[in-house]
Amino acid sequence: MRSESVKTSVLTALAPSGWGTRYLATSELLPPERPLTAAALRALPAGLMLLAAARRLPTGRWWWRSAVPGALNIGVFLALLFVVAYRLPGGAAATIISMQPLLVAFLASKLLGERLTARAVVLALLGVAGVALLVLRAGARLDAIGVATALGAAVTMATGVVMSKRWSSKDPVLAMTSWQLLAGGLLVLPVALLVEGAPPTLGLDNVAGYGYLAIIGGAATYALWFRGIRALPSTQVTFLALLSPVVATTLGWIVLGQRLTPMQALGALIVLGSVLSTQASARARARAAGANAGGRCPCRAHTRAAGGGSTRRRKRSPFRTHA
Repeated sequence: MRSESVKTSVLTALAPSGWGTRYLATSELLPPERPLTAAALRALPAGLMLLAAARRLPTGRWWWRSAVPGALNIGVFLALLFVVAYRLPGGAAATIISMQPLLVAFLASKLLGERLTARAVVLALLGVAGVALLVLRAGARLDAIGVATALGAAVTMATGVVMSKRWSSKDPVLAMTSWQLLAGGLLVLPVALLVEGAPPTLGLDNVAGYGYLAIIGGAATYALWFRGIRALPSTQVTFLALLSPVVATTLGWIVLGQRLTPMQALGALIVLGSVLSTQASARARARAAGANAGGRCPCRAHTRAAGGGSTRRRKRSPFRTHA
């Protein structure tokens, strides 16, 4: 059981790690200033590929139960990121959006019955601080609309994660993932055409970039992400999203030769510590819950032996007594 939980956590962590590579792919391979087009061309082909693999359409209420989280996780979230990109520096946006684990922990306690602990709150705040050290630059100018939009993006994504967990279907993960990707992609596509116009003529590097985002940054990563949401507590999963800026910064340092300061390295260590502590804490709670469940005796005799009572249930009188 423990090894299976660790395996699931590691596989789920590959999703935000893969999303961290999209910054490098976007800057080096895609046409500039077309984030909505990139979002649509990532979500729609990925959704179609997974739908072809799963060969299953939603039925009944699962049409809207997959459309709503898909819109939140992909369509609305990416549209808000488009606004944020024009209103805030990238480091400021990433820092605000890194509040997502804290928001998920709160929403999960209200909607999923997951326990909100002081430890989770502290680790979430440490994660935000780590991301700030990693990507936030001194003198970054903040815009009120940009800050509000970034907070809206964090709330949107957090709500999408919790609703994906709340409305977890018994259908295959690939099918559920394809429905959400298609719902989000269909929502963002008309916005992309309206705001950015028709896609430009693409070169081989552009095709390679869009193909990478669709296959790796879309189909593979979202399938792993939603698999993790189904198998693990939502709070445990969402902390893994903090790995994305760590991977992006590391690739910028290794591949692009960008400077990595000691404060950035400290921020990365804080983020990794927050993520690892959360995963270890979640597994410890799961083991404790399993031990408590396994220690219960299924017979009534054990629970009533201390009182010396009979294990037989007394028959209720057919007559009611009234006070």
